[in-house]
Amino acid sequence: MRIGELAARAGTTTRTLRYYETRGLLPARRTGNGYRTYDEDDLRLLRQIRTLQDFGFDLEETRPFVECLRAGHPEGDSCPASLVVYRRKLAELDALIEQLSSVRAQVGAQLARAEAAVLGGPEPKCELGGHG
Repeated sequence: MRIGELAARAGTTTRTLRYYETRGLLPARRTGNGYRTYDEDDLRLLRQIRTLQDFGFDLEETRPFVECLRAGHPEGDSCPASLVVYRRKLAELDALIEQLSSVRAQVGAQLARAEAAVLGGPEPKCELGGHG
């Protein structure tokens, strides 16, 4: 298939495919007349890249998965290098969850303090929006 068909089937643009080609993630095969040509394996590579990017992986982090598929494995995550990337991404996500949990606890404490002050004290004078 040609680049336009591959882009349409993968739900992306030809510009993105050319970029992936320059990054070495998508093979650059050409016909005798110079047109790029792709097959179902290339579509599978693109779907793997897009799935990982939907999960928050950056483009370079998809490389081990692409290489695994290119090596003939039926799944891009069945190679040791892919597992390393998964582990690293999980550690990043765990750190983000911990950070967000801490921020949430702080916001919750501030809200509780503010509500207690409002309920226990005089009526606050709020001048936003024309209310007093």
